[in-house]
Amino acid sequence: MILAKLAYKSLLNRRASVLLTLFTIAISVMLLLSIERVRIDAKSSFSNTISGTDLIVGARTGDIQLLLSSVFRIGHTNNGVSWKSYEYITSQRGVKWSIPISLGDSHKGQAVLGTTLDYFSHYRFAKKQNLTFNKGHPFAAINEVVLGSEVANKLGYKLNDSIVISHGMGNTSFHHHDDNPFKIVGILNPTGTPVDKTLHIPLAAIDLIHGGKASLEHDEHNNLVGHPKQITAFLMGFNSPLYTLQIRRNINQYKPEALLGIMPTVTLKELWEMLAIVEKILLLFSAVVVLVSLLGMLTTLLANLSQRRRELAILRSVGARPWHLFTLISIESLLTTLLGCLVGSVLYYLVIFSAGGYLQSHAGISVNITILSYYELGLIGVIMAAGFIIGLIPATRAYFYSLSDGMSIKA
Repeated sequence: MILAKLAYKSLLNRRASVLLTLFTIAISVMLLLSIERVRIDAKSSFSNTISGTDLIVGARTGDIQLLLSSVFRIGHTNNGVSWKSYEYITSQRGVKWSIPISLGDSHKGQAVLGTTLDYFSHYRFAKKQNLTFNKGHPFAAINEVVLGSEVANKLGYKLNDSIVISHGMGNTSFHHHDDNPFKIVGILNPTGTPVDKTLHIPLAAIDLIHGGKASLEHDEHNNLVGHPKQITAFLMGFNSPLYTLQIRRNINQYKPEALLGIMPTVTLKELWEMLAIVEKILLLFSAVVVLVSLLGMLTTLLANLSQRRRELAILRSVGARPWHLFTLISIESLLTTLLGCLVGSVLYYLVIFSAGGYLQSHAGISVNITILSYYELGLIGVIMAAGFIIGLIPATRAYFYSLSDGMSIKA
């Protein structure tokens, strides 16, 4: 206890250099914990994008390309699926439900998705959670639109507002469907998935506005499905996994047109494995930052040790033994590392709390603010152990300092 108190007072006496070292360690701990949290939650958000869907069917391209275009609204497919093929495949035995989707339009950079009411009944995310409404209800007329939560918040829309969609994806559109405005009738609750950035309109509306109909309001039948020539893709659910494998094989061997059926859970796993190199780079980057901060602490301790020879010699002269000096320096390095880890943990929570909304809105990553997991505590434990081990180097040098070395006057 006496040595611990002496180490604490020694740190206070050298507070300028100690604070600099402590701050460096805190920043490294904050970066390590933040990168680890974003990595875990990014993987979780990625995996939770779609749930409960057995097959995604689209034009024959690549598994990952079909997943990105149909679920994440990234990229596009050159071909679609004919409505005739859609009706034939979804009429097969074992099909429980299906959701046709049509992409290709946008509104101020946000994707517009044409679909049916089955989308709101059967689409699942995370652990098979249903889409729910924050305000309003699903579209019931051909000129109505349902917004994802982020679209409504970002653009400041509310129920009964009118919007105009544009042809083409992205922020740049060369043709606006000004003669066919849509009325907002529903706003979905946040999901942390691309659904939040999507506007949902009836499938029939896509076909009618591209067919040059004067006004959606004058559609006499108000058929929300219509008879489109083709769709971008469709989602399927089955009564049994056996039907999933059987129909997937039939789809991939389908003769009338080149189609591809993918299992989203399998393809999501493949996609994440492709991104594993990014994950490893992030971990390596954070490890290097921690190592640099610990080496900085070592440099500071060694530099201070040269200046403290007379102080240590005085301690020896009043009865301190070599192992006392060894313990004193070790405790100082351990206290510095411990305080750095504590401050870094506080900074980590501040960063996660302040950046959570940005990551959600710009990257679709839902960051959870929770207590440190056993793994994260283990990382801090490793940093503490590394700091202690590094502190043994100047402690060992102090151990071998002799009284005459400390008291002698250097030329």
